[in-house]
Amino acid sequence: MLDSANIIVQAGKGGDGIASFRREKYVPFGGPWGGDGGDGGSIFFVATKELNNLVNFHRKKIYQAQNGETGKTKNMKGKNGDDLIVPVPVGTQLFELKKDKQILCHDFVNEKDIQLIVQGGKGGLGNTHFKSSTNQTPKEFTRGEPGEIKKFILDLKLIADIGIIGLPNSGKSTLLKTLTKANPKIANYPFTTLDPNLGTLNIKNKTFVLADIPGLIEGASKGKGLGDKFLKHIQRTKVLIHLVDINNEDLNTAYKTIKNELLDYDKNLIKKKEIITISKYDFDNLKISKQSQEFIQKNDCLLISSITHKNIDELIKKIYNLIA
Repeated sequence: MLDSANIIVQAGKGGDGIASFRREKYVPFGGPWGGDGGDGGSIFFVATKELNNLVNFHRKKIYQAQNGETGKTKNMKGKNGDDLIVPVPVGTQLFELKKDKQILCHDFVNEKDIQLIVQGGKGGLGNTHFKSSTNQTPKEFTRGEPGEIKKFILDLKLIADIGIIGLPNSGKSTLLKTLTKANPKIANYPFTTLDPNLGTLNIKNKTFVLADIPGLIEGASKGKGLGDKFLKHIQRTKVLIHLVDINNEDLNTAYKTIKNELLDYDKNLIKKKEIITISKYDFDNLKISKQSQEFIQKNDCLLISSITHKNIDELIKKIYNLIA
């Protein structure tokens, strides 16, 4: 998943005004007749749900709007340059690069949110504007102004209501598939999921978006494994489903490993509402160590199986109650 990109955007240049004089038969004293230049096109970004990554901005890194046309005779203004409207995924943050500093310009959190990014240059003035009682035949005109040019970093943070987190191979993708009928890659080895997967869950005529975040490991917040790349995608979520594989020898350590990474990355993440869920509880007679039983009771955990659908309905109720 391409969720970051560097681009350059350049608005159109304004067209030049011209110096022209009226030259017609039977009009011996024709005056100035030069038109203004057209305005340069501007560039707008608009948020859309039809995109879910920034791959387009890796294929094309420079965006230019159309220049305005030069002024015409007969006091006619040159044509304005066309504006350029660029779609970006909902959840995109736009940072302007200024002297190695990143300044947040806008956060596209709502669909159809449209923002002016760079302004087109104004068209120049024709010589008609310079006519006066003391200057009947002005030759002055002005050039069009250049359009704005800026450098930006685009950073995409997924818009999801619920984030599914946990150590690698804890059953996140399988749970997402069970809840939403999404079709993520599933296999019994770590780091099956290399990109966040999204799915929608419908409850009581309400739709919630779930994101399966690729497996976090100890040290993820400092760049180890895959987690540091995707931790930002749970910053917007309202609820976290924290999966802990029941086959772990120490459920508490597995749970604390993820919590510590969230704390190191962004302390606000551990303040989010959380459903601690013990996954892969596929058989009711499964033997659970005393240490694991104590963790489950102490943390009011929900035991589920995405394979047999055990307690999946109960999990859905918890999701609805926490969000609604």
